Amino acid sequence: MTPLAEILRPKSLDEYIGQQHLIGPGAVLRTLIDSGNIPSMIFWGPPGIGKTTLAMIISNTLNRPFHTLSAISSGVKEVREVINKAQEEEGSILFIDEIHRFNKAQQDSLLGAVERGIITLIGATTENPSFEVISALLSRCQVYVLKEFGEDEMNRLIDSAVDYYARNNVAVEVREREALMRISGGDARKLLNAIELVVNQNTRQNANTTNSPIILDNQTVTTVVQQNLAFYDKQGEMHYDIISAFIKSMRGSDPNGAVYWLARMIAGGEDPLFIARRMLIFASEDIGNANPNALLLANATFDAVNKIGYPECRINLSQCAVYLACSVKSNATYMALANAEEAIRRTGDLPVPLHIRNAPTKLMKNLGYGDGYKYAHDYEGNFALQEYLPSPLEGTRFYEPCNTPRENETRRSLHDHWGEKYGY
Repeated sequence: MTPLAEILRPKSLDEYIGQQHLIGPGAVLRTLIDSGNIPSMIFWGPPGIGKTTLAMIISNTLNRPFHTLSAISSGVKEVREVINKAQEEEGSILFIDEIHRFNKAQQDSLLGAVERGIITLIGATTENPSFEVISALLSRCQVYVLKEFGEDEMNRLIDSAVDYYARNNVAVEVREREALMRISGGDARKLLNAIELVVNQNTRQNANTTNSPIILDNQTVTTVVQQNLAFYDKQGEMHYDIISAFIKSMRGSDPNGAVYWLARMIAGGEDPLFIARRMLIFASEDIGNANPNALLLANATFDAVNKIGYPECRINLSQCAVYLACSVKSNATYMALANAEEAIRRTGDLPVPLHIRNAPTKLMKNLGYGDGYKYAHDYEGNFALQEYLPSPLEGTRFYEPCNTPRENETRRSLHDHWGEKYGY
């Protein structure tokens, strides 16, 4: 039986819901599609927001041959087979789902065909392509960011599902939508799966008893989805929910929660490098200089996982997760960067003060570049009081140490050097 999400998959840009910043009137991707001349591209965004559908619509709109591969089940052999076939066609599009799961050799096998125009590549990824796609391939593709669905888009999907069932003589009445919204979390496929579950279960139960409408309310939706969680999440769509629980457990200093969610990811076949990468980010974002060893261990874990792989690397992952969960926490360096980025948005690209500019030429020296710069190592304690920020931001404190033993020591040092200027 064809899933509801597949039945309701849009066939044209006019039917497509969401991503108006890309395919709305006059938007960049819509303009390229209308011109009939599209580049190779990568769609980056969360699951269930129409990456595959948009690729299929582009192919249909341009009347191009369309080939699709999944990076989970395909390798270099399958890529080469498609490329060989594409050489006999004109304007072939190759869509690769979860392209971030292709290793370097697999991505390398695409390069020549993309560069020579044998195929137009459309890749889909839920991960940052800057980290997951090799630079040579990334440089040949445009990256388009797709956004998760908002409430308006989700309501349109619910209404579309109700209309579909009505056309097929199944009355569905949606009395409450909060549970559908909460469970799906902006993922269209999860939303339609939930609706389909409730409708199918009620249809079976009431097959010989009543013609009354099937009611979708918060309690019914929550109960049915929880009873059928394996089916509902059969494509691994809880990926983001579980990694979120894992990160929040470590942030909350709970090693038991961290190990449980780690075990859930391992049992579900999650990419171990994805887990290790998230811990590497966590070590700086949530621990930082309160315990610099956290970053060292996380980096060593990433390296070990890359060398060892499953199943043994799960031991390395557990060691690191427990260490990070038990470590003292600080987000001070993360917030310092956020504060500086906000200042840049507010003040723009301010000029570098002359005294800390580089002066490699005589002309620059004559213009005053580097004049008055104090070389810190020429001064007692290897410190010289001088200004390093542009004048509009003088005295602005971006970094605020947290109240941890190591960062309190840092605060004392900053007070000795910069107490009067920055108020440490």
